[in-house]
Amino acid sequence: MEEMKRVERKRCAWCDLSSPEYIRYHDSQWGVPVYDDRLLFEMLSLEGMQAGLSWISILKKRQNFIGAFDNFEVKKVALYDAGKVSELLKNAGIIRNRLKINAIVKNARVFMDIQREFGSFSTFIWEYVNFKPIQNRYEHFEEIPVKNTLSERITKDLKKRGMSFVGPVIVYSYMQAIGMINDHETSCFRYLEVGNLSEKSR
Repeated sequence: MEEMKRVERKRCAWCDLSSPEYIRYHDSQWGVPVYDDRLLFEMLSLEGMQAGLSWISILKKRQNFIGAFDNFEVKKVALYDAGKVSELLKNAGIIRNRLKINAIVKNARVFMDIQREFGSFSTFIWEYVNFKPIQNRYEHFEEIPVKNTLSERITKDLKKRGMSFVGPVIVYSYMQAIGMINDHETSCFRYLEVGNLSEKSR
């Protein structure tokens, strides 16, 4: 009965109701403010892996990624060498793209540099929105941009620091995922719920 109620709820147009992975992700994670550095690194890595692919393909492999990349513990990933990269390229459970895998390793090292400079990556990234999520009001999914001036600013900063696969489109998607911006459609049942979480999160 509870599952029927979940299906009947109005959700964002991008949420494929035929996919349990999409429904779970949309209903419990997308747009929820994230301040934990481990999860922030995981999401940044997964967003980079998505480049040129569908998000559902990443969601279906998410647990495989977590296992392959040591739970995205940034200190461990930063120590990966050529041998570990070769091992990952043989893992059929993940996206076997050398450029993307190398980027995750390099990004882990930059991520740690940022942690040392700001105390945490969370402080660094959330400072861009003054530590308060932006509450957009889009009625239709088609209205939502794929990038904006803020994502372009963050991209410029991250690339200057040495990160890869952090273009403005990827960064905008990242901001949506970690709750820096609430881009749920206003008719979606999660719009107000996520907005309320944002108010209580700090």
